[in-house]
Amino acid sequence: MERIEALGLPDTLARSVDVTDAEAVTGAVREAEALYGPADLIVNNAGVMLLGEVARQPAEEWERMFDVNVRGLLHGVRAVLPGMIERGRGTVINVSSVAGRRTYANHTVYSGSKFAVHGMSESLREEVAGHGVRVVTIAPGAVETELLSHTTDEVVKADYQAFKDSIEVLAPEDVAAAIGFAYQQPQRVTLRELVLAATAQVA
Repeated sequence: MERIEALGLPDTLARSVDVTDAEAVTGAVREAEALYGPADLIVNNAGVMLLGEVARQPAEEWERMFDVNVRGLLHGVRAVLPGMIERGRGTVINVSSVAGRRTYANHTVYSGSKFAVHGMSESLREEVAGHGVRVVTIAPGAVETELLSHTTDEVVKADYQAFKDSIEVLAPEDVAAAIGFAYQQPQRVTLRELVLAATAQVA
């Protein structure tokens, strides 16, 4: 909250909401809509990345990833979609990962949650295209964020950090620019999927 508010963005309402709580998500959206009008865009960006081997990883970490990365995303979609369908326009942008398109070591459950995002997004796009609503999947490679800090396996975390340190990974602004580019297309144009990664990231 403090970092968002420190940006000093105009016409902004910042709220701290647990995306796994459907009522809280909907309530925050309604509060914003009361101030600024109907939602024309939602960016479902909340996510957790808990890397590890399935044989050793706590089951609670699997549940957390699916709760946030899948159910949380659906709560965001549901909060805005009926209104978008009624108005005949709107854009849903779901942030996934290259790990939702291919697999990596120690990513089994995380990849499963992101493969789910890809599958749900494409099916949702087909579901709402006739209503004038766009659905876009953004699939970034490694990004310089706090995501890796979620991982509790220190060996896995160290290995992944070494990979990140070996190349110039994406900056958050790179992903934000891709989201902005997709949204700024004419409403009749849907960039169904944007995959972006650091030039030096091979896989």
